[in-house]
Amino acid sequence: MTQTYALYRKLAAMPQGKRIFSIMFARKAPYFSTVRPRVRDVRPNHVELTIANRKAVHNHIGTVHAIAVCNGLEAAMGLLAEATIPSHRRWLPKGLEVAYLAKSTSDLLCIAETDPSDWADDVNEVRVRVRAIRTDGEVVVEGVIPLHVTDKPQR
Repeated sequence: MTQTYALYRKLAAMPQGKRIFSIMFARKAPYFSTVRPRVRDVRPNHVELTIANRKAVHNHIGTVHAIAVCNGLEAAMGLLAEATIPSHRRWLPKGLEVAYLAKSTSDLLCIAETDPSDWADDVNEVRVRVRAIRTDGEVVVEGVIPLHVTDKPQR
């Protein structure tokens, strides 16, 4: 279990723990603080977090900017990787493959998912499925974030 996942599990059991974890997570990776992710659920192979529809992340037409949505999806992917990867392996994103399907006109739920078999020791690429969903249930962005996965160097 990574330190990030261990900290989430410890804090999530406390009052306001998920809120505190969300703030700490955004500070550790400052580019995520622009979307102020609020972590809802972290477990191996599944992460959910929300990003708020607020002026600071709007585009010129008053909806959540596509890149802000991608920031939320990448935050979800990173937490999933931290909660899922075997302790003897490490990960690095290789890209971002997304489709913009609808306007992001509300707060968004960002979900990242994999299957347990995706993380087998003989696998060098994990394709994390991501999607962002409006409060009315409409998927606004979906795609895949491929990760390069290797064994950690021997010390």
